[in-house]
This record gives sequence, structure tokens and C-alpha cells, in this order.
Amino acid sequence: MKVIAAYLLARLGGNTDPSADDLKRICGAVGAEIDGDRLELFFSQVDGKNIDELVASGKEKLALVPSSDDTSAAAPPAVVEETMEEKVEEEEEEDDFDGPFSLFGPDN
Repeated sequence: MKVIAAYLLARLGGNTDPSADDLKRICGAVGAEIDGDRLELFFSQVDGKNIDELVASGKEKLALVPSSDDTSAAAPPAVVEETMEEKVEEEEEEDDFDGPFSLFGPDN
């Protein structure tokens, strides 16, 4: 991900054809290191390709990936039960504490 992020940052900065050294400098500026093998792999896979087309193709592929806010569909039933129990316990703990400094005064 660092290689891709550095490449895209270089492109956003106006460098139309970033080199491996450019990406190393970008990552080095924030204290990150890039593995030389990963750089070679990245450049071998994008060599001769239009990065804008690759990004557009990736967006199309991501659109096909199912997504849902309901995490219970993917989780095993035991995990869902444990999570629900934890939520109930947290709610009980929160409800029990009024504290000596109630924000809205006593409940009379």
C-alpha cells in the first residue's frame, strides 16, 4: 500500500512518471521505508499502463464486492452472541452510574 500511495501522491503532485527513487523520497520524508522487491513488482505490473485506467478498473471491481453494515451476516453465531452480551453488559454499566456530579441534577 505504501508503494501505491506514494505513486499516487507523486502523480497528484504533478509528476506524470514517478520513478522508484521518487517513491523512496516520498516515503522517506515521513520516515517510512519501501522494500525494493515491492517496488520492482509494482513497476513491473504498471509498466506501460495508464494509471487512471487502472484506478477506474479497480473502482469497478470494488463496486462488485458485497458490503453491508450488518456484520452479523458474516460472523459465526457464537461470536454474534458474545458481542450482543458484551453490548448488554456495557449498557447496564453505563445506566448504573449517575455519579456525584450529575449533569442535569437529581432525578426526582
